[in-house]
Amino acid sequence: MNLNDITFLLSVHGLDQLPEDGLPEFAFAGRSNVGKSSLMNTLLRRSGFVKVSGRPGKTQGLNFFQAAEDCMLVDLPGYGFARVSKEMQNNWQKLITSYISEREALKCVVVIIDIRHEPKALDRQLLDWLREQKVPVLPIYTKIDKLSGNQLSRHAAILDAGHGIKKDERILFSSKTGQGRDELIAVLESYLA
Repeated sequence: MNLNDITFLLSVHGLDQLPEDGLPEFAFAGRSNVGKSSLMNTLLRRSGFVKVSGRPGKTQGLNFFQAAEDCMLVDLPGYGFARVSKEMQNNWQKLITSYISEREALKCVVVIIDIRHEPKALDRQLLDWLREQKVPVLPIYTKIDKLSGNQLSRHAAILDAGHGIKKDERILFSSKTGQGRDELIAVLESYLA
């Protein structure tokens, strides 16, 4: 997978704007301000390529990035707290739900979870729904650099139990150090084989 040749393709606000099914797609989902954009920038090794914001709700569409002729990376709007209207949040939910459940090119949804927090109901709901839809899911626990070794193990175990995740089904990730990047790429590449 060539992540050196990445291009922003388009931002989609309605299903009629989706690009034609073609290249395999990987969607990145997570609560608002969980570190989705930072993770994607680390994955791409391009600081600031995917816009990072301290304001929840900054990503307001499905943002498609094309990686050479290999695949598409799709940055989904964050769920949970966002400084936007309920109507806009409902529109996002409908768009995301339809995209995930109907998109043939979608190979996997990367669900990003902040390891510092207790299991959140919205994360569990998303994971359960993806499993029901039989959509491959890859949980990633971010911000691992903010915890000590003992805290990291304890928090990971709590999240695993709370979300029904096995240790070998998730990746520990740090946007600061890059830990987990190679593992993430390997999993994504396995869907391209």
